[in-house]
Amino acid sequence: MTDDGNTYASKEEVTELREQIRGLRERQEQDKQPDSANGNKEEKAADQGEKETDEEKQEPEKKPHPVRKIALIAIAVLVLGGGALFWLSSRHYESTDDAFVDGHTSGIAARIPGTVTSVYVEENEFVKAGQVLVDLDPRDYESTLEQAQAQLSQAHAQTQAERPNVLLTEVTNRTNIATTAADVTSAEAGVTAAEQEYQAALAKVNESAANSSKAQTDVARFKPLVDKDEVAREQFDQIVATAKSFAATLAANQTSATAAQKQLDQRRAQLMQAQKRAEEVLDNAPPQLAARQATVLTRRAGTETARAELNQAILNLSYCKIVAPVNGIVAKRIAEPGQHLAPGQQVFLITQLDNLWVTAN
Repeated sequence: MTDDGNTYASKEEVTELREQIRGLRERQEQDKQPDSANGNKEEKAADQGEKETDEEKQEPEKKPHPVRKIALIAIAVLVLGGGALFWLSSRHYESTDDAFVDGHTSGIAARIPGTVTSVYVEENEFVKAGQVLVDLDPRDYESTLEQAQAQLSQAHAQTQAERPNVLLTEVTNRTNIATTAADVTSAEAGVTAAEQEYQAALAKVNESAANSSKAQTDVARFKPLVDKDEVAREQFDQIVATAKSFAATLAANQTSATAAQKQLDQRRAQLMQAQKRAEEVLDNAPPQLAARQATVLTRRAGTETARAELNQAILNLSYCKIVAPVNGIVAKRIAEPGQHLAPGQQVFLITQLDNLWVTAN
C-alpha cells in the first residue's frame, strides 16, 4: 500500500509476521513430543548432518521460555489485528496533509450615509454579537427625528380636529332632511287649501251664473208685459235691478275664482320647489357625510405616514451605531475616524466562530 502521510502495514510485513507465528507454533509442537521421538530425530539429524562440527553436536539444545513464546504470539496477534483494523477503517476515511480550518465571513457595512466618529475594535480582535464597532455622527439624524415627531403630533391633532365634523355633518344632514320634509308637507297643505278655495270660488261662480241667467230670463220675459202695461213699471225695474246685481255678483265670483286659481298655481309651484329641495338634501347628505369621513381617513393616513417616518427616523438614528451581528474575529478593518461612509460601504470583515469546518484537498 502507498504511504499518504499515515502508517500502513505492507503485504510483505504481514506475510513475514504470519511466518513468524507459524514458526512459533511448530516449536511449541516440537516441545510437546516425547523424549524418544527427540532421540530418533537427533540420530537422524546426526546421520544427515555429518558435516556439522563436534562443538555443535556436543552443545545442548536451548528451549525458549513459555512466557516469552506467549508474549511473542500476543504481540504478533495485536500487530496483525491492529493492521487489519486500520486497513478496514482507512477505506472509509480520507487522509491528507493539505487541510485548514474554514468558516463563514460576514461583511459589516454602513446602512446609512454618515461620518465616522469612533472605531472601537482592531483587526484580529474577538467581538461579540451586538457589540458596538463604529459610531457615526448622529446630529443630522437627531434633527430628522425631532422633525418626524413634530409632524406626527401635527397629523394627530388634525385627525382629532376633523373627527367632530363627521358628527356635525350627520346632525346637519338630518336637520336639513327633516326641515325640507316639513316644507314639503306644508306646501302640500297649501296646495290642498288653495284647491279648496278654488273649488269654492268655482261653486260661487256657478251659483251666481245661474242666478244671473235666471234674472236675465226674467227681464226678457217681463219686458213685453211692461210694454203692454200688463205689469207695473216698478216691478219690472226691480227685476232689472236684480238681474244687474246677479250679473255683478257673477263677475265678482269669476274674479275670485281666477285669483283662487292663481293662488293654487303658486301653491303647486311652492310644493314642487319644496320637493326639489328635499330631494337635493337627500341626494347630497350621503356624499357630504362620505366626504367628511374621507377627510378623516385622509387625516388618519397622514398620521400613519408621519408615524412611519418617525419609526424610520428612529431606525436611522440607531444605525449610527454599527454593531457586530455575530460572534467572531475581526478579519479586516476598513473604517477610520473622519471617514465618510455611503450606504452599503463595508467597514469590517468578521469571521464567525460558531460554525467552523475543515476544508481539505
